[in-house]
Amino acid sequence: MIVKPSEAPRDGNHISFENSIDGRLRVLYIGPDSGTCRARYLALQRLGYDVLQIDPFAALPQIKWARSWSFQSGGLGLTDLVRRHIASKIQHQSFNLAYVDSGELIGPSAVRMLRKHAAVVVNYNPDNPYSARDGWRWRAFKAAIPYYDQLFVPRLSNVAEALAAGARSVERVWFAADDALKQVDGLPQESAKKPFRSAVSFVGTWMPERGPIMAYLLEKGLPARIFGPRWNRAPEFPRLAPFTTVGELDGSAYDAAVAAADISIALLSKGNRDLHTTRSMEIPSLGSLLCGERTDEHLALYEDGTEAIFWSDPDECVLHCRQLLDNPGLRLTIAAAGHRRALANNHFNEPLMQRMIFAALGLGDRSIQGIGMS
Repeated sequence: MIVKPSEAPRDGNHISFENSIDGRLRVLYIGPDSGTCRARYLALQRLGYDVLQIDPFAALPQIKWARSWSFQSGGLGLTDLVRRHIASKIQHQSFNLAYVDSGELIGPSAVRMLRKHAAVVVNYNPDNPYSARDGWRWRAFKAAIPYYDQLFVPRLSNVAEALAAGARSVERVWFAADDALKQVDGLPQESAKKPFRSAVSFVGTWMPERGPIMAYLLEKGLPARIFGPRWNRAPEFPRLAPFTTVGELDGSAYDAAVAAADISIALLSKGNRDLHTTRSMEIPSLGSLLCGERTDEHLALYEDGTEAIFWSDPDECVLHCRQLLDNPGLRLTIAAAGHRRALANNHFNEPLMQRMIFAALGLGDRSIQGIGMS
């Protein structure tokens, strides 16, 4: 993607192309070099931006407790270390835009420093720092909110909360799946799916509200499997253990586990007040049937009963799953329709990143992320 100097940025900010390579817009990416954060960084590269990526967690002491302390204290005693690490990587470079992904270790002084190197500094936080679920984790982030030019949030409720916290500008976006899932050759092969084969599955981290639901589905006789970290912490784990594979799944294993299920359960985080998640985009993209909690946002994404199956309580979930397992033709029809709708919705990382870059710099149409976005 080439941005010409004649394309004027918003609010009179001057965007210099003196340090650009071949006229490409220069982006400083601050975010973990792992998981969905890395996927968003790679999307920027594929879009053709000249990107420098810096992992703030690389600044932490290489000792066991450092990440735990960062999570529980909100980076207490670590944010200045992170700021110096970022400054040492930037040195005298300048950028058209600095993009902070998540930002739990980025305090006010770091954002002020970034503003000396970038015309615009923005943040996208896919978590919910405005809820109480994660305790003090977002202390540094919240203090830095007023110093960003713009915040992007994946929940409508976050817009007012971010503004109340001092944000200058806030825009809501949808969660996004990885772009590889749009291509047939990017989907998991049968050999990769084989270890994860299941009629019904949930792939994701244990949370207190999730254990009772999965235990209930199993008690009602659904042939369900669970894959993901921390499930051994569930009070229900003695009942869940025979059906659970505990542990973090890397990107390819996660995709294979989702794709290997005839029916994929989509549980939302109550602590985050989610009405849809990345999983809402990934499950249909991977070809499995999305069986998720009924919310306004899920209903905006997929037609209930023809492109996905939604439920309002565990009993309805059990009923739907039994009917689908007894009627494989219907299940395959709904899964195929959901896959087509996911591709049409276009909620993938490249459109998401393009939308945020364009919105931050005022470079044209922002409706490119996908349909269903207000």
